[in-house]
Amino acid sequence: MADHSIKGKTVIIAGGAKNLGGLLARDLAAHGARAVAIHYNSAGTKADAEATVAAVKAAGAEAVAFQADLTTAGAVEKLFADATAALGRPDIAINTVGKVLKKPMAAISEAEYDEMAAVNSKSAFFFLKEAGKALNDNGKITTVVTSLLGAFTPFYAAYAGMKAPVEHFTRAASKEFGERGISVTAIGPGPMDTPFFYPAEGADAVAYHKTAAALSKFSPTGLTHIEDIVPFIRFLVSDGWWMTGQTILVNGGYTTK
Repeated sequence: MADHSIKGKTVIIAGGAKNLGGLLARDLAAHGARAVAIHYNSAGTKADAEATVAAVKAAGAEAVAFQADLTTAGAVEKLFADATAALGRPDIAINTVGKVLKKPMAAISEAEYDEMAAVNSKSAFFFLKEAGKALNDNGKITTVVTSLLGAFTPFYAAYAGMKAPVEHFTRAASKEFGERGISVTAIGPGPMDTPFFYPAEGADAVAYHKTAAALSKFSPTGLTHIEDIVPFIRFLVSDGWWMTGQTILVNGGYTTK
């Protein structure tokens, strides 16, 4: 049987500089990953990427950071090529890239629509494509989506709507890559207590989200925390290999399908 442990594996994380991606890089290194390629989007997150590289190295793994805007196919292809050249072929690929927009449909411009499509859908498609080509046999791929895929709500058409295609990308990729033993999943956190959450929400919405989950009163803020999500992703890219083609909502009972 194939080895599904994290120990000795090479990992690539898109959006791996900070928040969920940064914690994942540290966690997988602590669980024995051999090497972690850490992608970051722009100069504004370079310092965070360097700090994560240092933390991964301190945990005993190799680490290299790569800057790229992943909204073009060529940039995603180059990321995988550069990471493979530096650290070897990956075994695990995790995509945490995303951008939130909360706005009525009537107020969304064409430029905003195009940006949301590029960041949340197009980049996810080409990340899956290149991961399928680059990964070793019996590899694991996980994409972070959103629990809004299970919600009936206004104002998130451009965000949740552009994450929605990733569900089908995941199903298709699981069938296409499965013959090589590669499992493909998506994970949808609930509203997360990160710097990405608060700017998109008004005070009333924040208050609602902090009480909307079934387990809200047991969370320090009532929201999903990155520490809640990391163990699920770690499971999906290791012992949870038999789960493939699925989108899993992890949100403390915030919503379901």
